[in-house]
Amino acid sequence: MIAGLRLAVTLLTVVPAGTGRVDRETARRAMLLAPAAGLVTGGAAALVLLAGDLLGLAPLPAAALAVAATAAVTRALHLDGLADLADGLGSGRPAAEALEIMKRSDIGPFGVVALLLTLLIQVAALASAPDPAVAVLIASVTGRLALPWACRTGVPSARPGGLGALVAGTVPTPAAAAVTAVVLAAAATAGMAADGLGGALHGAAAVAAGLAAGLGTLRHAVRRLGGVTGDVLGALVEIAATAAFIALISLP
Repeated sequence: MIAGLRLAVTLLTVVPAGTGRVDRETARRAMLLAPAAGLVTGGAAALVLLAGDLLGLAPLPAAALAVAATAAVTRALHLDGLADLADGLGSGRPAAEALEIMKRSDIGPFGVVALLLTLLIQVAALASAPDPAVAVLIASVTGRLALPWACRTGVPSARPGGLGALVAGTVPTPAAAAVTAVVLAAAATAGMAADGLGGALHGAAAVAAGLAAGLGTLRHAVRRLGGVTGDVLGALVEIAATAAFIALISLP
């Protein structure tokens, strides 16, 4: 379990937790523990928000700095995956050609638009959240909850090598469901601590909304590309987190 947690933190953040021996069993544990890595990224953003509050920053610049912190703590890898997936799917090309587009180092117009809109939505939603520190923690964990579902049994890798091939199909569906139950309970508890019963319901609903958005994107990506890649996984993190942010500010 420790090896899986170390791999999850190493893959999903800049924290040098080490990896040790990496095999599919360790990868399975890492994907199951991926939501825990969201506490690192969300925690970094929450600290920025708290510091901004102490310094008297307005909500919008504080939110922008917090979102920037999450990008820094992840080396912007998930945002890069989002841009690559947008370019690949947006090209309308067959799977093999779309995968080649995703491997390129440059970012096309679809990727640029996807990045701009995602970051704008995240900053605006975080600035509007009643309790931004709790919101960013819930959204960060929810984003990474998409990973065990994307790596569940029956979801293939789109390529024979790379991160997708290492983690694809490693997570049994009941295990992904168990992790989801834990995240739902944790989000409800955090929401209740911040805003009572209404906050608990909002926290759980945000997790559900984020996961639904991630699974919808996963289904489309698998249908178009034939499976998952590292870019697909990174994109799912950002999409699920963004949907969670929207839910947190949209629910009555």
